[in-house]
Amino acid sequence: MSTQPPTPTETRAAEIGDHTITYDIAGNGPPLLLLHGYPQCRALWRPLLPHLTDAFTVIAADLRGYGDSWMPDSMEAMSFRNMGSDMLALMTTLDFERFHLAGHDRGARVSHRMALDAPGRLASVSLLDIVPTHHLLSHCTQEVARAYYHWFFLAQPAPFPETLIGHDPETYFERCLLGFGKAQLSDFAPELLAEYRRAWAQSGAIRAGCNDYRAAIEIDFHHDAADLGRKVAVPTQVLYGAEGAMARLMDVPATWADRLERMEAQAIAGGHFFPDQSPAETAAALRAFHLRHVA
Repeated sequence: MSTQPPTPTETRAAEIGDHTITYDIAGNGPPLLLLHGYPQCRALWRPLLPHLTDAFTVIAADLRGYGDSWMPDSMEAMSFRNMGSDMLALMTTLDFERFHLAGHDRGARVSHRMALDAPGRLASVSLLDIVPTHHLLSHCTQEVARAYYHWFFLAQPAPFPETLIGHDPETYFERCLLGFGKAQLSDFAPELLAEYRRAWAQSGAIRAGCNDYRAAIEIDFHHDAADLGRKVAVPTQVLYGAEGAMARLMDVPATWADRLERMEAQAIAGGHFFPDQSPAETAAALRAFHLRHVA
């Protein structure tokens, strides 16, 4: 975990259409948007900020359905395309027409969709510990299904998973942090765990998280299927946890080889949640890659 002092940030709420996206902003320089995954929130990035904010204006946003952002009711609202549209609108409101982008887990899937839908807006993109959504669902072996069972549990019809999770949210969400890769609770800074727990307790958060995974199967898989013949033209960095489930079960860079025109790949010490486990190493990799693509 990072020993750097915390970086002062300003928390803001942006009105995007008829809903709100909450974000933290800090630093100076070209804009770098950071997107968290499930079951976390924008607090994920706080230990990385001291390594980034001298070179970038860093925006760490809560995706819709997470943290302090809008909690939609419908499954359709939680598609990666819709989440990405929020982020494009957010950066427009901040007068950042072109920006750098990095996402972990669900945030990486949103980032991949943004790179396909709006490549002209992105200077560079980092995808942290995912394989393509279409590949994961269409090459789902027994081993993958056991490691990533939550994709299929959370996608069950409402209110089944919501009811089970709601019975003991702390146990379920902590199991998520420990079960997606090589991790233990001590890998997560206490102040970040407190923020994650606060995010889990937000009204509508359990429903929105389930709808995120329902949308992955019902909507996002089909969006990706329609784009199988396309490659992301934006320079792309693929980072993955050296001890994570995806690295153990798949050749992560190979799953991206026919989807990215310009790819750099690197393993980082840790499991799926390597940004929590190795924040300085993660930040160094992000910093070096995105600085190379500053105009």
